[in-house]
Amino acid sequence: MTAAAGPTRAERRRNTEQRILAAARELFAERGFERTTIRAVASAAQVDPALVMQYFGSKQELFSQAVRISVAGAEDRPRTGGPEALTDSLLTSLGMKIGGLPEASLAMLRSMLTHPEAAEAARATLDRQITELAAAMSAGHEADHEAQDARLHAALAVATTVGVTIGHQLLGLEDLRRASPEEIAAALRPALQALVTGAAHSR
Repeated sequence: MTAAAGPTRAERRRNTEQRILAAARELFAERGFERTTIRAVASAAQVDPALVMQYFGSKQELFSQAVRISVAGAEDRPRTGGPEALTDSLLTSLGMKIGGLPEASLAMLRSMLTHPEAAEAARATLDRQITELAAAMSAGHEADHEAQDARLHAALAVATTVGVTIGHQLLGLEDLRRASPEEIAAALRPALQALVTGAAHSR
């Protein structure tokens, strides 16, 4: 009976790359871009720092590959329905974010104020969310001023949920940490519904 063949060289390389990426994702989420070093990533992945550079070339490229997941996480879905349904969608998304973000998303959020690529990726993701929400809010109304008004209201609603997420996940604000997702949702619902409904009423 012949012994089973071990992993191929390509498989070993892929496994090592994934181990490095997992370590990098965790450190970028914990420390942000500036305070994460190649040496620290290598130590966490139990490889030589030269190997990290060989596989990824630079800390910038390592960061790019480590944070490919959206800043908002995979839970966000296109917004549809009337004001109440849209408010529910925003609050459901917020509850999922408060419950915990993927490390790649945390890394992006923690780095976006000091690292241009993280800031641009976050901006693009949030702009997409604003566009989807504004389209749902202004469905059936084609005037330019109505679309602009809906985008402003959508941007304020999205910025509110992002602010709560940052306060809870990154800053660890005690009052937010102490409250349950349901309590936060109940307190925020009137404000978010006013933004969503206000866009409809201003038309």
